[in-house]
This record gives sequence, C-alpha cells and structure tokens, in this order.
Amino acid sequence: QVQLVESGGGLVQPGGSLRLSCTVSGSSISKSAMGWYRQAPGKQRELVAATTSGGITTSGGITNYADSVKGRFTISRDNAKNTVYLQMNSLKPEDTAVYYCKGTLGEFDYWGQGTQVTVSS
Repeated sequence: QVQLVESGGGLVQPGGSLRLSCTVSGSSISKSAMGWYRQAPGKQRELVAATTSGGITTSGGITNYADSVKGRFTISRDNAKNTVYLQMNSLKPEDTAVYYCKGTLGEFDYWGQGTQVTVSS
C-alpha cells in the first residue's frame, strides 16, 4: 500500500522559513514525478513545485515552480530516504494554505493528507 506522509508545517511569521517533508512508503520515488501543491481557503488546489526524475539523475531531475514562489521555494528529493522536500523561504501571508505532496508512482497518482502552513504575525 502506497502512503505519502507530509510533515513540517506550522505557524511562521512573514519573512520566515519552513521545510516540508514528504516521505513515501510502499513504492520507490527514484523514477517518479513528485510535486507539492497547495490549497488556500476558497481557492482551487494549485501546483507549487514539481520534480521529475526524467531518467536523468537520481538526485534532482527537472524542476518546475509556480511563478509566485520562484526564487523563494526549492523542491528537492532524497531518493535514498524516499523523501521529497520543499524548502520555503521569505514566506508571505499569501503562502498560507494546506500543502499537499503528490507522487506519480507507477500508473497512479497518490496524495498525502496535507500539512497546514500559516504565515502570520
């Protein structure tokens, strides 16, 4: 059974940083596309950052970011730990949302349960 478990969310002041983790069990992420999405109250879920293995490298791959987070957020992966990270710097109140991890593992997409990130003074 494939499971994705996010952690690392919380309350942070504007300008602060958080690092989210998504640990996968039941399947290897080494050749899988992984991503972070977020959903704010009253809004649709949106892509924040994604990385694919692309058969290029086991420790990076191709990355893609939403324009609103470019230069502030960094997605990375540790295939040995089967974990994907989202380093979030210079956080803004508009980054407040539930953040979800998504993995395309085999033929299917899997989602984590989400972790709340609140940016407020």
